[in-house]
Amino acid sequence: MTVQLLVTDRNLNWLGDPIVGWSKLVCDLNFNAPASGSVQLPARPEVMELLQPGNRMVVMRDGEIWCAGPMEEPQDYTWDLESNAGVGTVTCRFSDDLARVAGYLTYPEPSKSFATQTTTSDVVRKLTATNAETTIRTLVNENCGPGALAARRIEQLVLDTVAGVGAAQTVSTRFEPLLDACRAAAITDKLGFRTRQVGDEIRFGVYAPRDLTKTARFSDGLGNLRSAAFTMGAPTATSELVMGGNDPADDPPTGDPAYERVYVEVTSNLHTDWWRVEKFIEKSGVDDDSEGELTQAGALGFGNDNPTASLSTVTVDTEDLKAGRDFGLGDLVAVVLPTGLEIADIVQSIGLVAEPDSGELVTTVIGNNDKTTTTRMVWTVRDLAYRLGQLEGRG
Repeated sequence: MTVQLLVTDRNLNWLGDPIVGWSKLVCDLNFNAPASGSVQLPARPEVMELLQPGNRMVVMRDGEIWCAGPMEEPQDYTWDLESNAGVGTVTCRFSDDLARVAGYLTYPEPSKSFATQTTTSDVVRKLTATNAETTIRTLVNENCGPGALAARRIEQLVLDTVAGVGAAQTVSTRFEPLLDACRAAAITDKLGFRTRQVGDEIRFGVYAPRDLTKTARFSDGLGNLRSAAFTMGAPTATSELVMGGNDPADDPPTGDPAYERVYVEVTSNLHTDWWRVEKFIEKSGVDDDSEGELTQAGALGFGNDNPTASLSTVTVDTEDLKAGRDFGLGDLVAVVLPTGLEIADIVQSIGLVAEPDSGELVTTVIGNNDKTTTTRMVWTVRDLAYRLGQLEGRG
């Protein structure tokens, strides 16, 4: 194991020498979400000089960049007399550069500053792209990438090589968190997106996770499965009732078709075993469902309202199967439970814990630790519960 810690400024210029003397590093990489990391360091003057607002932490593992991004909490300092702590200890908390992207909203008119946005209340940014990747790349490019207003550009951020993934779609957004809009565009094709540092560039790219269920397998017998758990619960809505058309606050002229409302009901194929629960969604500014925007609004509503499920497994690296080398974030992998049942789910998180004296431990979370409402997850858990019941019934 070789883990190095280096620091850059926001323009990716290297600062100082590699940091030495750190005692514990924890760093979790997350699928379609910013990373989360922390490191404990001796609070020596040369270290404190590097841990400054605006600087970035770069974690190198075996000569490759594992994680690189802004220091979100550069200094959390402690010292006390009883522990004989010397200069004291400082903890630095950091993320990857996707955290910078997460700090932006989607402007309806990205070529204009916030103060000069059109005052019409229902102006939205509508993107009709050849594929979902193009939609996501456009959202990032025009809000914080090279195509954004100068004041909104993230230093050194460029668009990565085109992967050509995802189906055609239309996405509408208005002052929505940028990553939420990207996730909405990615969800249908289950695409992934990420940042990575290459030389003096931060590259934002979209990719299609792989089906590795034949080669990336985890079980107690293989020595790479640490834990597994699942739960399931009722939906909060089975029918999304979507209303489009004019803003309800307007006073529509009688008989003017431009002010007519339109109604679309979107139902879930997961509700058949549950009771009917209705939820109303307002989608003002969308005059009809010709491009599927009202239907999409209902489908996205089920992201929070479908039957809930929690399925999580934690695995560890072995010589035969390593995170980052043999599988990555978003990839579909297979888990064989101690009962003999096999499930397939995506890699949600990859964690690294390193200590100079005891080495490193890499763990992978497959599935989701928190309750989720994704259709695939719910059906997986329902099927899993059913098959476990069948096994117990025959036992």
